[in-house]
Amino acid sequence: MIVWVNGAFGAGKSSTARELVDLIPNSTLYDPEVTGGGLRGLLPAKRLAEVEDYQDLPIWRRLVVDTAAALLAELGGVLVVPMTLLRQEYRDEIFGGLAARRIDVRHVLLAPEETILRQRIDGRSEYGDPEVDARVRVWCHGHLAPYRDALGWLTEDAYTLDTSALTAAEAARAVADAVSAGRAAPCGIVQTPEPTGQTVAAGVLLFDDRDRFLLVDPTYKPGWEFPGGVVETGEPPARAGMREVAEEIGHELDAVPRLLLVDWERPQPPGYGGLRLLFDGGTLGPADTERLHLPGAELRDWRFVTEEEAADLLPPVRYRRLRWALRARERGTVLNLEAGNPVG
Repeated sequence: MIVWVNGAFGAGKSSTARELVDLIPNSTLYDPEVTGGGLRGLLPAKRLAEVEDYQDLPIWRRLVVDTAAALLAELGGVLVVPMTLLRQEYRDEIFGGLAARRIDVRHVLLAPEETILRQRIDGRSEYGDPEVDARVRVWCHGHLAPYRDALGWLTEDAYTLDTSALTAAEAARAVADAVSAGRAAPCGIVQTPEPTGQTVAAGVLLFDDRDRFLLVDPTYKPGWEFPGGVVETGEPPARAGMREVAEEIGHELDAVPRLLLVDWERPQPPGYGGLRLLFDGGTLGPADTERLHLPGAELRDWRFVTEEEAADLLPPVRYRRLRWALRARERGTVLNLEAGNPVG
């Protein structure tokens, strides 16, 4: 289990986390800032200069998941992680990666009133160098606006604790009590276990009366996706697509969908690649669309989009697959692709 202590820069996450490991039996402190510091010594300066924050580096988000999982495998027990996460897509990616490893995350938000938070930021002087401490205070104040913008989804997702009148020790006791009593419940992000070899996945294109197609926004990974998922052992791919459509958006297909294309996705570590099939699920009428509903733990949103609009939502490999699937639908044929390009 992981207790992820979130909050604005200056909210007291690290000091609370240090107190927390003394209150939760068999717990270990893991600060992802250590991982970020390590990247400064590993990545070329040119790559580091391309981002403002190491959280923007995909390798950092991947290493946080891998390091947390490795620590739990080595030590067991509970991992206490003090780290500010203000971008929902980064939260989705990291918590989804942990969920894929069957690791529960208890997400806790330390949320003092902003006036108190500003006072605490102004009082920070932990580095012993006046210039460094001044830069840190400016950094913290500069991130209060993004923190306010993120409060909407943060307060819905995390167990929120007002620490305006609490010391770090008192906040830690309140967090430990909330975890023990189940008030800080496991985060609802769900993801199937990471594959250990190549997989077969089935996606389904569903259209509206304007010939737009439906995309869904998963909570556990960046980018939009077609309704669908991994084909289970012994399951026909088309039936897997039908099952996933029913599970993800609550729509029961009344006929087996027609195959549009088969695409071989090349292995790209940490992924193993495999076969990706896209099916034509037909047109949804207005009544069908009104009945669509999402499982809150897996999908955040859905929408009908055009081919042009999908270019800004889908990762490049999925967009290439989509374009060829639409061409196959127009021509009434089935296409065989390798890494997004037709062959044969």
